[in-house]
Amino acid sequence: MGEERVSPAIIRLRAVIAAARFHGLELDIRDFAAEPGEVSPSPATLCRWLKEQGAAAKGMQIKWRYLVRMSNSPPIVLLFKDGSAAIMVNTTPDRGVVWLRDPLKGEETPPVPVDELRLSRIWTGEIVLVKAREGQSEADAPISFAWFTKMVLREKKSLRDIALSSMTLSVLQIFPPLIVMQIIDKVINYHSMSTLVAITGMIVVFSVYEILLSYARREVSLVLTTRVDSRLSLNIFNRLVSLPLEYFERQQAGNLLGRVMAIYKVRDFLTGRLMTTFLDLFTLVVILPFLFFLSSTLAWMTIGAAGFIGLIVVLFTGPVTKVMQHQMLAERDRSAILYETVAGIRTLKTLALENSRKHVWDEMTARVVRWKLAAGRMMNWPQTLVMPLDLFISRGILIVGAYLTLTSPGTVGIGALVAFMMLGGRVASPLVGLAKLMDDYTEVMTSLGEAASVLNQPTETVALTTGMRPAIKGALVFDGVNFTYPGATSLALKDVNFQIPAGTMLGLVGRSGSGKSTITRLLQGVSRSYTGYLRLDGIDLREINLTHLRRSFGVVLQDNFLFRGTIRENITAGRPGYTIDDVMRAARMAGAEEFIERMPAGYETFIEEGSTNISGGQRQRLAIARAVITDPKLMILDEATSALDPESEALVNANLERIGKGRTMVIVSHRLSSLVNCDQICVMDKGSVVDIAPHDVLLERCDIYRTLWMQQNRHTHGSAVGDTSLIAEGE
Repeated sequence: MGEERVSPAIIRLRAVIAAARFHGLELDIRDFAAEPGEVSPSPATLCRWLKEQGAAAKGMQIKWRYLVRMSNSPPIVLLFKDGSAAIMVNTTPDRGVVWLRDPLKGEETPPVPVDELRLSRIWTGEIVLVKAREGQSEADAPISFAWFTKMVLREKKSLRDIALSSMTLSVLQIFPPLIVMQIIDKVINYHSMSTLVAITGMIVVFSVYEILLSYARREVSLVLTTRVDSRLSLNIFNRLVSLPLEYFERQQAGNLLGRVMAIYKVRDFLTGRLMTTFLDLFTLVVILPFLFFLSSTLAWMTIGAAGFIGLIVVLFTGPVTKVMQHQMLAERDRSAILYETVAGIRTLKTLALENSRKHVWDEMTARVVRWKLAAGRMMNWPQTLVMPLDLFISRGILIVGAYLTLTSPGTVGIGALVAFMMLGGRVASPLVGLAKLMDDYTEVMTSLGEAASVLNQPTETVALTTGMRPAIKGALVFDGVNFTYPGATSLALKDVNFQIPAGTMLGLVGRSGSGKSTITRLLQGVSRSYTGYLRLDGIDLREINLTHLRRSFGVVLQDNFLFRGTIRENITAGRPGYTIDDVMRAARMAGAEEFIERMPAGYETFIEEGSTNISGGQRQRLAIARAVITDPKLMILDEATSALDPESEALVNANLERIGKGRTMVIVSHRLSSLVNCDQICVMDKGSVVDIAPHDVLLERCDIYRTLWMQQNRHTHGSAVGDTSLIAEGE
């Protein structure tokens, strides 16, 4: 057939995979998601992928003289100008060569020596360093206040620039009062025009410098906040999607999202109030000595009043915090009601539940208002008690200063008094801000606790990034499998034992609650806390990399979710390598081709949120097409045809044999007629396997199966089944 040419991008990915394998990390090229517009993955994209897979990676630009000295180092990926790469396995500095190996060839292939001249023609100067991750990274460490602080402190350059600019601005704030003092004492008293001209020039220079410096500080602060916000958002989303499905099933979605979003209050605190308060302290350090220089008596009065203000704020911190916690809880519960109402708007409208939901919303709003009113009243007390002290600083000090000027002219001059009044108010602000910081800190720690209660839950990260990646064939063995759902007291599966060879079409039947869907959950790795052994191709399912396992399966559920986007994008499901021919073939196998072609835009038809512009049966067939496009060796259909009309169901069932050819299929269905052609049918009851055999055999020897079959086909027998108690128990 000839030799197929491998693209440079594939070569680059193979080089990274080979370098990771040296450190015991097995990567799957199918897990890589390319960035839009990149012909070949950049160092940043490669590092992002490696970190997602549990490795530590760094891309960097390096010169030849440093590269050639990296002898006896682990394999290093060298990126080439054509988009490909090679693996550097060693160097010989005295000969001036590096030893490169082709990523597409095995480790037994001897490396090739390359000198600086030859390498410079093809090398970009970029390398990617890969190693196994040691300890916990920022993405895995528990979220706490220390975790946030480290994230902010990583921006050392920005923090340094902000601190320097703040110190400079603090010094500049002394000059306006000094200038005012000079104008009053020198210009006005002595009618000195030349002094006024000089002072005017100084004011212009200082003003321009202060404007430019303030702009620069705001710009740097904005960059700092944006970088922290970006990294925080990425970490939050990665942690959220790494949580196991079982956790989401036990939580109310609106409540969970409210707790997660509370983490942004911590971000605002660290990059807002906390930073502003500490920057104001720079001003305090600079201004206080100058105030004592102007008048020690007035300075001590100002500090005393500011201290009393801080004490009042501290005393009210506890009571205010308790009320604020109740308010936050009420607001979070109200947000959960709003989310639930929007998410279930179709049910709300069809059942005319508007008034009942309005009643619930009114009650929650009344609760929020009560606590908000209580919090406002509680906060009103310290503000009222602080006000006389604040007025004393702004007005009382002026009266005392005027008295000192009249009684002791040598103590405080008129110009000094005006300068003191201009700076005195800036002393109280940082001290009061520092006291209020304690109040904010308590609220922030409460918000952090709410977010951490979700984001610090055990994740699937280790299972998603480690484990074996065998070639899946589809042979299944259940050996003494027992499983209990979290919080349940009874077993969902009891000593389940059966095995099927690869390529078998297995049907799962039984009454509701018999454990059919639980078996499919275990196969998908949704739940791994079972006892016994569940083997896939002879390998315990818990030893297989979870991402690899789920990518190797095709799953169609009873209620499938389609994302906003085109039909083609939903069928490819984030795998842009598939062509339109692959999409059409998958749609044809799922029986979806005929309705897609009738749509105005065909495969480019846009699916709205909630799939409101297509029917339930059409959505189900698109989900089947999405599952078969990857050509999985094992498919799970959990009530996949339940939403289809008889015609569509017949079409899909007719294609099941074609879909199942060469692959293992596990089909859960209440409609036994769709399982007649299965190689084996497993009958379950109360979590146990009652029997497993083909349809004809089960009709003869399995009472439960025969009863279910006759219930669903009573019209063909001319009379109802005598024992109808089974209908009440199950179907």
